[in-house]
Amino acid sequence: MSVDLTTVKRVAKLARIATTDDQAEKMVGELNNILGFVEQLSEVNVDGVEPMTSVVHMSMRKRVDEVTDGNKADDIVANAPATEDNYFMVPKVIE
Repeated sequence: MSVDLTTVKRVAKLARIATTDDQAEKMVGELNNILGFVEQLSEVNVDGVEPMTSVVHMSMRKRVDEVTDGNKADDIVANAPATEDNYFMVPKVIE
């Protein structure tokens, strides 16, 4: 795949990047080099290679998924001006 000047200017416009004609000309070569490298990667044989999330083997530390109320109701309403049964009390706004 190859990129031309028109494509570079269109991508720059979509990304809202202000470019001059000289900068766009330079980007044509840079983007073509990047796309060439990506095409080289597609030639690598990866049959039988499992996907990795890290270069070192590690397992994720996970907490137990339990549903709780957090036991923080008293702490949450501690600074409220008015509370009742761990609920915030607010003035009536609709009559």
